[in-house]
Amino acid sequence: MTFGTPQSTDGPPEGLTIRELAAATGVSAATLRTWESRHGYPQPGRLAGGHRRYLEADVVTIGEIERGRASGQTLPAAIAGALARRARPEPSVFAGIRRRHPELAPRMVRKATLLALTRAIEDECCARAESPVLFGAFQQKRFYAQTQPRWRELARTASSTFVFADFDRLPRRGPITHVAIPTDSPLHREWVLVCDAPDHPALVAGWEIPGGSDAGDGGRRFEVIWTVDPQVVRDAARICAGLLGPGLLDEALVDRLEATPAAPSADLRRAQGLLERTLEYLDR
Repeated sequence: MTFGTPQSTDGPPEGLTIRELAAATGVSAATLRTWESRHGYPQPGRLAGGHRRYLEADVVTIGEIERGRASGQTLPAAIAGALARRARPEPSVFAGIRRRHPELAPRMVRKATLLALTRAIEDECCARAESPVLFGAFQQKRFYAQTQPRWRELARTASSTFVFADFDRLPRRGPITHVAIPTDSPLHREWVLVCDAPDHPALVAGWEIPGGSDAGDGGRRFEVIWTVDPQVVRDAARICAGLLGPGLLDEALVDRLEATPAAPSADLRRAQGLLERTLEYLDR
């Protein structure tokens, strides 16, 4: 199974009951049954006795449907959009997270500020996190080469580490899996760091404003979002996983990323506020 591709419901009987799905999503069982009868989603698997069983992935999809409705979409449009995103890989981490979490307000920052933010998260979240899953997007392999020794150290304590850049070779496995960016990919303009860990989750995702490089490296500017919300970080990790291509995801990683993350703690919420305030000073 690859992320972005619907899972078959013809598998083993494990899964969520409709009551468990309702409790995980906040959408009542009666409403879920109405969605199924009127709009064809969610489609459960069936046990031998006819009992419904749903996938963990349905929790994520229903969350996207509810966010679509909150943004003003009709229910059929929200369902169609969520299923379309689930059916194919999301090409852009930044755009994918903006669609899923429109409440995250992007900010324009200089490259120096973005670099400082990224380094701080690498140190605090990645170096201290317990067995994180790491994804990094560097646009060009020469940018990655400048920080490769640092990422080798980060990969020592990570359960999986993936780096996207314009590599000219096939994906290489090892402590760090190198993934080549297709020529038409939005990742050529994106700067991404995902640290998916239960204790220190963090995400930085941005896209480079066209024309900034004409003024030299110091003139480069990015529109950026960042967060320590576990659900947003997990969504970003799933998007990155969907871009890996066949053969690069093992079953343990798939199971980990399919699981529903814990709700953000009070400490994480305070860290988000501190991060916001720090960035205001850094980019002045």
